[in-house]
Amino acid sequence: MAGERILVAKVGLDGHDRGVKVVARILRDAGFEVIYTGLFQTPETVAAAAVDEDVDAIGLSMLSGAHMTLAPAVVEAVRARGADIPVMVGGIVPNHDLDELRAAGVSAVLTPGSTAEQIIDEVRRVLDAETTS
Repeated sequence: MAGERILVAKVGLDGHDRGVKVVARILRDAGFEVIYTGLFQTPETVAAAAVDEDVDAIGLSMLSGAHMTLAPAVVEAVRARGADIPVMVGGIVPNHDLDELRAAGVSAVLTPGSTAEQIIDEVRRVLDAETTS
């Protein structure tokens, strides 16, 4: 599993990046190669970076409440580029949105309070599901 590439991104106008930087460090320390695109990305720039960097998964940090619009838009932008890269979401996501996000193609959702171990385990689960499908 070590060495797999994960792109982490902040999509939209959400300017809070402390959490995504902590997650990037957790993943890096677990042996993943992490690419952080920075703040204020569009779904298209995230998809382009993911394809260009040949990543194994995308992690979106969503604190702005726009997860129902932006996360599915990233999934669509990735697919429009002919790629099948799993998209995971972390941040403020109400439980009643989980099923709709999964139906839109989001592979996993991590909510506040997730431990470093839970984050790593969920990323590995998503990557394992990709290799077995």
